[in-house]
Amino acid sequence: MNIVKENLAGRLVVNIFLILCCLAILMPIAFMFTASLMSSSEIFTMPYRWIPKKIHAINYFNAISGNDRSFMFIRNVINSLIVALSTTILSVIVSAFAGYGLSKFQFKGKTTVFMMIMGRMMIPFEAIMIPMYITAVKLGMQNTYSGLVLPFLLNAFGVFQMRQYLMSFPDDLLDAGRIDGLGEMGIFWKLVFGNSTPAIATCAILCFKGQWDNLLWPLLIAQKETMKTIPTYIVKFTEEKTSDEGAMMAVAVIACIPIIILFITMSKYFLGGSSMYSAGKE
Repeated sequence: MNIVKENLAGRLVVNIFLILCCLAILMPIAFMFTASLMSSSEIFTMPYRWIPKKIHAINYFNAISGNDRSFMFIRNVINSLIVALSTTILSVIVSAFAGYGLSKFQFKGKTTVFMMIMGRMMIPFEAIMIPMYITAVKLGMQNTYSGLVLPFLLNAFGVFQMRQYLMSFPDDLLDAGRIDGLGEMGIFWKLVFGNSTPAIATCAILCFKGQWDNLLWPLLIAQKETMKTIPTYIVKFTEEKTSDEGAMMAVAVIACIPIIILFITMSKYFLGGSSMYSAGKE
């Protein structure tokens, strides 16, 4: 009886802790949504009122049109979609190819190559962004989609994910494909890539989110207003003499929508991809 009571008490403590963690995570999101419907003066009222006195839907119009009414936000959204989708698709393919090669093929220097890729994860982006920027400028990639996409095609963490997942991929299935006359490319596309949905979805979600939220590199490489992305558009609000905090929050809300939709539609694959971290432990 005492053991049962201790278990219930332990579960209660754990549940309370998890609820508090959820509240701490959701509070900034709730603040963003409610502030997007308030006036600037009401946002800074202390103590903060979580329910707006009056809904200022015009904040969303101001967010899309901008203070100069140029509606550049629409172009910036298109830029973000092009950059994020292009980077995600190409990065997933590159990561899958690399992960397949590192998990299923034996060649000299295989461990060295893998450790070099993993070593890239240890180097902060800030340490290499200046050489990357100089290289991109010399190659004429400033203010171009290629300059925004190409530097992020090799995703070290994506390679690690795909390798860990494919280490548990059955070799018998690959051998059966070879017996049936499939070439290595056919085996990769029809057997490996087509049956790696959890790992691919996980890699795609993380890569898309990383590029959708990327601020530092677009600030460097995209100087023209027509080539800027959503994060740089938000920064523009802070640079103006008269800041519209309500519109800034509205932009942030709009920017969150694609990420929320992506996670909801692919959450089952994303959660299923957690099995990759136990792959190869036989």
